Amino acid sequence: MNKFLLLAIILVFSAFLFIDESDWLESKRMARMGAFPELNYKPSISQGKAEYQKTCIECHGTGLLGSEKGPSLLDDTYKDSHHADLSFYYAVKSGVRQHHWQFGDMPKIAGLPPERVSDIIAYVRHKQKFND
Repeated sequence: MNKFLLLAIILVFSAFLFIDESDWLESKRMARMGAFPELNYKPSISQGKAEYQKTCIECHGTGLLGSEKGPSLLDDTYKDSHHADLSFYYAVKSGVRQHHWQFGDMPKIAGLPPERVSDIIAYVRHKQKFND
């Protein structure tokens, strides 16, 4: 019985290592693509709001409430407990195939520097926090 329990613990632990490793590998790949700002960059909520209004509002709507072209980013699906910041960087850099919505694929957003993406994420997270 003890051998079975030990084997089960090892398998569970190994699964967690694999999950963490795949996230780490994705982060490394995104870093090589230039998808992240410098480590010491401090995102600006006000700059994020301005950039959101220039870049994202057409699809994600005024106040992040969504539109006929894209989902609301205030929905629980897009909170950090379900979509980590990494997923936002990835969406901007590579686009996203339709999966949580019925609006079609999200195209990649060309020409948006990683610092502006960080600002947008800070703005989105701020709005999500105060929307509860």
